[in-house]
Amino acid sequence: MSTNSTLKIFPKPSSKKNSGRRVTVPDITNRKGGEPVVSLTAYTAPMAKILDPHCDFLLVGDSLGMVLYGLESTLGVTLDMAINHGAAVVRGSTQACVIVDMPFGTYQESPEQAYRNCAKVMIEAGCSAVKIEGGTEMAETVQFLVERGIPVMGHVGLKPQSVNVAGGYRAHGRNQDEAAKVKKDAHAIADAGAFSIVIEGVVEHLAAEITRDISTVTIGIGASAACDGQILVTEDAMGMFTDFTPKFVKRFAEIGDQMDKAAADYAKEVKARIFPADEHCYGKK
Repeated sequence: MSTNSTLKIFPKPSSKKNSGRRVTVPDITNRKGGEPVVSLTAYTAPMAKILDPHCDFLLVGDSLGMVLYGLESTLGVTLDMAINHGAAVVRGSTQACVIVDMPFGTYQESPEQAYRNCAKVMIEAGCSAVKIEGGTEMAETVQFLVERGIPVMGHVGLKPQSVNVAGGYRAHGRNQDEAAKVKKDAHAIADAGAFSIVIEGVVEHLAAEITRDISTVTIGIGASAACDGQILVTEDAMGMFTDFTPKFVKRFAEIGDQMDKAAADYAKEVKARIFPADEHCYGKK
């Protein structure tokens, strides 16, 4: 389905503003061609509480392995980690739809394995949907899950869980064969019933073309402004994760620098016995 000019002239309203309820999967599905879907990652209740008023959905991404745990890739994230952080984000939010990334090795073996683990995540974390990576090879699994009541967000293009096969983190779709593969993957996952698809690290014109050609909501990260929505890793966007900065990241704040200065000021005052002052102590006026 093409996001034609009619949809742009009469954009669908946001399902989130002053709704008094949590955004649902159908709410996101209905945003195709309308107001862009806003999303960020969250791994903790305090962060979820801050982001919740501004996002249509919060993704408990497997990026938490690198951002929170200092892992070199996302491959070391476990099912228990995903569940625990997912539950924290659900508890910390009241409006945004919460989606949990399925960790590597928890869904690829078979549709049955995927169902057991995805159902466990949804039950124990309390999330509204799961996200899985993959294209044509995962279409059967996506269909299996959706037919059994598990909403699925797909993920094509640069797939971090397949980084060892792909030979590193790089943009996809630069040549004709690779572009055809990304398109085929997106169509397969859309046809299988995914309610939305993350398109990551794909050349701009290809991401825009896919968005025009499929009826499923597309969420871009390093893709195109033409996608139906955008997502970033919060710590990247806020300047809190500084190990490396992907080309597609815009820093909307430098919170890491502010925290560094605050910690330095704290250390200085402790060493000088300035803190705690009288007003911070019990029994002193």
